[in-house]
Amino acid sequence: MVKFPVHCPSCEQQLEVAKLVCSSCETQVIGKYSLPLLMRLEVEEQEFLLQFLLNSGSLKEMANQLGKSYPTVRNKLDDLIEKIKKLQNGE
Repeated sequence: MVKFPVHCPSCEQQLEVAKLVCSSCETQVIGKYSLPLLMRLEVEEQEFLLQFLLNSGSLKEMANQLGKSYPTVRNKLDDLIEKIKKLQNGE
């Protein structure tokens, strides 16, 4: 899987979307748009959230699937919650 860039490779600042293109008719929309909050997460964090949803929020089931302990998975979720709060507050 190719990682979607969210930070500038030169200065590490957050990237913004500047152009969207329709693959069907090639219409282009050009502007300056912020990335949605969930896209600003690392790929691994996005995958963790997806698995959390697909497991109906069962950390016990996720721990079993990942071969990790429940506290490890719980800590990962807590860290992710904190990161999302910081992103929401613009930190």
